[in-house]
Amino acid sequence: MSTTTPAKPSMRVRVQRFGTFLSSMIMPNIGALIAWGIITALFIPAGLVPKYIPALTDFSAMVATMVGPMVTYLLPILIAYTGGKLVYEHRGGVVGATATMGVILGTSSELFVGEEGGSPMFLGAMIMGPLAAWCMKKLDGLWDGKIKPGFEMLVNNFSAGIFAAIAAIASMFLLTPVMKGISAGAGAAVDWLVSTGLLPLTALLIEPAKVLFLNNAINHGIITPLGTEQALEQGKSILYLLEANPGPGLGILLAYMVFGRGAAKASSSGAALIHFFGGIHEIYFPYVLMRPQLIAAAVAGGMAGTFTFLALGVGLTSASAPGSIIAITAVAAPGDLLKIYLGVFAATAVSFLVASAILKFSKQGEDDLAAAAEKMQSMKGKKSSVAGAFTTADAGNKKIEKIVFACDAGMGSSAMGASVLRNKIKDAGLGDKVTVVNSAINNLKDEFDLLVSHQDLADRAAAPTPSAVHVAVDNFMGSPRYDEIVEMLKEQYSDAPKSSPNVVANKAGAVPAVQGASQVLSKRSIVMDGVASSRDQAIDQAGALLVDTGSVDQSYIAAMHEREASVSTFMGNGLAIPHGTNEAKSAIYDSAMSFTRYTEPIDWNGKPVKFVIGIAGADGEHLELLQKIAKIFSSKDSVAQLEQAQTAEDVLEIFGKVND
Repeated sequence: MSTTTPAKPSMRVRVQRFGTFLSSMIMPNIGALIAWGIITALFIPAGLVPKYIPALTDFSAMVATMVGPMVTYLLPILIAYTGGKLVYEHRGGVVGATATMGVILGTSSELFVGEEGGSPMFLGAMIMGPLAAWCMKKLDGLWDGKIKPGFEMLVNNFSAGIFAAIAAIASMFLLTPVMKGISAGAGAAVDWLVSTGLLPLTALLIEPAKVLFLNNAINHGIITPLGTEQALEQGKSILYLLEANPGPGLGILLAYMVFGRGAAKASSSGAALIHFFGGIHEIYFPYVLMRPQLIAAAVAGGMAGTFTFLALGVGLTSASAPGSIIAITAVAAPGDLLKIYLGVFAATAVSFLVASAILKFSKQGEDDLAAAAEKMQSMKGKKSSVAGAFTTADAGNKKIEKIVFACDAGMGSSAMGASVLRNKIKDAGLGDKVTVVNSAINNLKDEFDLLVSHQDLADRAAAPTPSAVHVAVDNFMGSPRYDEIVEMLKEQYSDAPKSSPNVVANKAGAVPAVQGASQVLSKRSIVMDGVASSRDQAIDQAGALLVDTGSVDQSYIAAMHEREASVSTFMGNGLAIPHGTNEAKSAIYDSAMSFTRYTEPIDWNGKPVKFVIGIAGADGEHLELLQKIAKIFSSKDSVAQLEQAQTAEDVLEIFGKVND
């Protein structure tokens, strides 16, 4: 068997991986950072409570005593534990957190700092936590399998304790001077940028890095630690706003709404809402990659926003994650909220103006999100073909049951993509056969059948999941790849064995077989002149017809309403197909359909519906029924025939293919 040596990852991929690891230490602890920011904003001497409620000054002073210990001890220890756990599970987390106490005390004590107080050791925790865990893992490997039975717990506990003590002492005396020098140098650099008014120039680095998925390395490796130190000294930090500002991306998406073309224009409004209110900045990256010139709009918007923030002297009390206007509002420093909004508006306006000029005067042609995929593939130097991935799956006869949608942090874009894909799979009737989850790339395990990720992250996502089929998408909202995945799943599960059509169980009250086939639609379940005042009433009527055939029990009607509450069954062309949830299988005795044509269209969540087809499928047969109904209603001639039908026999003739 021939083997190939895997290519070494590019520098950009290495930086992405590093950023992902840093993000994996910070993101799970954002809640604690926000809690610290809230307490700081409310209860420090310059906070809201002492300023506006003087009667609570003593109470505020007592609560404010938590501010220092939280940022000095709690937050670094949480970060160190998380980093250690990423390397060596719980054991690594405990050792990493303990070892980090040395550098925390070393930088906060008078012995090393020369004055009371010091820098919060976020960066020290991000170094010492994983490093100590890695060393512990290597040490455990030395005596793995050599411990006598019965002594495992004793050796494990004492080895961890002894090493953690040594590591804590080492970090106090060896890492402390390094961290002190780094903090002093970084702080001086930030002070220089602020004092000289050059801070807006950081957009030249931050905005391109975001589009290349390098933002985590910058945000969590540099901005968050420095911002926290500044917030501790001043009660707020402008640094938190540098990467989180949604204005540059919003301006680009607004420009696409006005001057874009094709699918990009059609999808930009939804992307803008998700970006601005959901804080998922990744959603606008493909729009920039379609027109690389738009990076100038992002940079110009970022510089305008930062200049406004700097001029107005605003900041946040803690990190904003995600970069949503809602999250920014929650952690805005007292009195700064409207000024921050002004900075976001400035960034949006400048970005919009520059992007509009680029889109308006650039070469005409339809903006195609698929073209962005081509560009990202060329950037990676690797062709990624979904069709090829499907062929691989078919060749290996791989049954897809578990799907994971992966992104950098496993929160924003992957959660949204998983939700979209999950709904499509549910709509296809495969929700009970295929599960869809989301995950951070760093937490992936080789236990999935199919992995979906952004094309710019595909290499990293593929590494920990070699057994999965890998599908790369170009955008998170409405990638055509989702529909291709659903079609592939339909083909796979349509091959499942079905019971012979010549063998039909005659249950009490069930419709007998006709012409050797199961009579899923009969005259008794067809209503030609239905009347209903609401969607729910129409569902009741469709369900009652199914119950009357003896194919389902009464509880199935409730399951039909439950399905409608989660996913609308409106299909288009005046058709709705209410049916039960996957959990309602036990209420189905046999496959059946009901057909109702309404004299007056029904308001179905704002859509007019004239035909309501109730459906119940036994043993997965509802998938086949849905496919056959779709064929009928995709034909204008067939729909016209149904509108003109006079009797139930006419309907049965049109639906004859369903009874085949």
